[in-house]
Amino acid sequence: MDKHPGKPGKPGKHSFRLLCTGFHNCYYNMGLDEALLESVAGRSSAPVSSGPVSSGPVLRFYGWNPPAVSVGYFQGLTEEVDLEAAKSFGFDTVRRISGGGAVLHKSELTYSIIMDLDHPLAGKDIGESYHILCEGLIRGFKLLGIDAVFSGINDILTGGKKISGNAQTRRMNCLLQHGTVLLDNDVDTMFEVLKVPEEKIKGKLISEVKERVTSLKAVLGRVVPFEEAEAAFISGFTEALDLDCTEGKTEPTPEEDKRARELADTKFSAREWLFKK
Repeated sequence: MDKHPGKPGKPGKHSFRLLCTGFHNCYYNMGLDEALLESVAGRSSAPVSSGPVSSGPVLRFYGWNPPAVSVGYFQGLTEEVDLEAAKSFGFDTVRRISGGGAVLHKSELTYSIIMDLDHPLAGKDIGESYHILCEGLIRGFKLLGIDAVFSGINDILTGGKKISGNAQTRRMNCLLQHGTVLLDNDVDTMFEVLKVPEEKIKGKLISEVKERVTSLKAVLGRVVPFEEAEAAFISGFTEALDLDCTEGKTEPTPEEDKRARELADTKFSAREWLFKK
């Protein structure tokens, strides 16, 4: 029996749903990632008589409006984020279900990729899955004229500088990996909203990060519109991972959208989740 239902793909290809969901606030963005994870796991809302229905694996691209600061699942919000500063900039704050560090989501393209753990692209462990899935990023950068390489556990570098960070969680027998492609890099604002251990070393840290982190704008010497980057990374993931997204760009189902909004309202914007220890 086919363990990855959905529209049949071309021989040898992996059939995926492609979602380009545009710009939303951080609570909906994180809610939709979790709603899609539930959907892929077969926990989507469906008539009782039909039982759980799996959506099949998903590749999603999205942006953030307004900009936001997200912290990893295991981090303390008040330890990592200057909440007053974030508010003064008009930034929201949210906790992810994935690990990793605090991130300012301002000028970037974000992707998420979701599949069950026995999918061929999931690899045999977290390390292998990062290597496999990040090939989609590396190919996307190549299509934009940038040579990039996988580095460390989950980073993508170009010219020795980080241009993409990624995080992963595994639950409900599924894998969710999401990450960023920096269109531009506002390190000064980042350090206004993220806390540093000692205020007196902030200037040094800013200089160091500017030396270690880059963006599409810095590398290419031009502004890369969100839509151009999205198109490049759709092609990058499709080519590198041999995906078949024959239905083209689709939207979340009404059930997934409803569940995402429910999670946004009851979980991701809730004080209990935000300030979870």
